[in-house]
Amino acid sequence: MKYTSIYIVLLVFLGMQSCQQPGGDSPGSEFMPDMGHSIAYEANYYNYYYNNTWGSEDEYYEYARPKLPVAGTVPRNSASSISIPSAVNVSAYDYPDTEDGRTRAMTEIIDNPYDITDDGLARGKELYGYYCAICHGDKGDGNGYLIRDGSPYPVQPANFLNEEFLAASNGRYYHSIMVGRNLMGAYKDKLNTEERWQVIHYIRSLQAKEQKLEYNQFVNTLNEIDRPAGEIVAEVTDEEHHDDHDADAHGHDDHSEGEDHHGDDDHDHNETH
Repeated sequence: MKYTSIYIVLLVFLGMQSCQQPGGDSPGSEFMPDMGHSIAYEANYYNYYYNNTWGSEDEYYEYARPKLPVAGTVPRNSASSISIPSAVNVSAYDYPDTEDGRTRAMTEIIDNPYDITDDGLARGKELYGYYCAICHGDKGDGNGYLIRDGSPYPVQPANFLNEEFLAASNGRYYHSIMVGRNLMGAYKDKLNTEERWQVIHYIRSLQAKEQKLEYNQFVNTLNEIDRPAGEIVAEVTDEEHHDDHDADAHGHDDHSEGEDHHGDDDHDHNETH
């Protein structure tokens, strides 16, 4: 009994020592600290942090590089994936981060592959607010929060409302999103293919608003490039088609019964007469 009490006291003491709270010059201690401070990394995206003290760059790459998918799986939204392109069979962006690549993109990328829709403009506005407005401003005038708050900022963000950007091709915007420009970093890892184009549509709508022109699902008086979608006809599913067919059949039956009933009335009328 004596030794049992000693063991219990020792266990309590060791337990208290292993979970010290930080304070003063003591950083404290934790049981299994890796559970509370996990290594941060994004799957299939290599962004090694040079101050990482956990392991080597090669070890980080082993964690980040794409793994083989489970047999029989099919990627979702592969055409708009922002992951490693070779892992999901997405064509690579063929314009390098060079002046020549930028010039080719501005010259060759003209059409926005997505029609102008009110829904797309709403999503473009939301994404623009997340990623662009802090520098380029809510109005697209280059007067974002980073400029307005008076903090020193190395460069002036682009003003999308001036004549240069009004005349700029869609390729100029898309290339900047893909590879960045000056102090602006690339956003290809933040926005998928459709989202990039919807943001560009929204920028065009800001330009149209400044010029007192229209840019929406039905009308585009800003340019002759981007196509309004017009009236969007909802697709009828097989289930809805089946329900409509049943309704027609039911209505036809009601009509038939009405005719039979009308005939009976006529017959009774003739007999009465």
